[in-house]
Amino acid sequence: MIFITGDTHCPIDIHKLNKANFDDSNMTKDDYLIICGDSGLVWEGRDREDEYWQKWMNMKKYTTLFVDGNHENHNKLDELEVEIWNGGKIHKLKDSLIHLMRGQVYDINGLKFFTMGGAESTDKEYRKENISWWSRELPSEDEYNEALTNLDKNNWKVDYVITHAAPDNIQYRLCPWYTHNRLSNFLFTVDNALTFKQWYFGHYHDDRIIDDQHTLIYSDIKQIL
Repeated sequence: MIFITGDTHCPIDIHKLNKANFDDSNMTKDDYLIICGDSGLVWEGRDREDEYWQKWMNMKKYTTLFVDGNHENHNKLDELEVEIWNGGKIHKLKDSLIHLMRGQVYDINGLKFFTMGGAESTDKEYRKENISWWSRELPSEDEYNEALTNLDKNNWKVDYVITHAAPDNIQYRLCPWYTHNRLSNFLFTVDNALTFKQWYFGHYHDDRIIDDQHTLIYSDIKQIL
């Protein structure tokens, strides 16, 4: 089984993964929950709390996967050892808590997933750099190039796309006051060139089916397999 959900902003929205809201009694470590960014599991100045919640996630019967959003400590993520898992690069926080890196294509239970984390914070002026905001919230040139290379290798065809931000045109429909940037423009280009079944993204704090291929997810937990 594979499930998708939106931002958890741990610990603010982590309650949706409590047993009362998400029954994992029939799941195993071969089943997956994917978080569409802003997991909040890696932050600054709260190592004990992060360790507690990472262990809490690791004790779940399933395996948790997440792309990064804008509200993550990207410096700490970048310090983690890079491993290869199911065909793509990852950071493994715990045995069953895995960061799906930017620009990767993974084979998960026979399905191909393209991932591209990151987004631009709209509240940077109220945050402190490297304490509550990180410039690495947006991808580097190398990450954009790696994404294109991996999509080329897969003939621009996957089953699912998992991001935090939305493509330009969709972001404009949801939040026209958000600034268009290199990432949202890149995602727009991918959206027009890539063959895929469904694209899931978070960031905009709502649950909404945009069209037959794009789904904004926040509090919902959707099963896709």
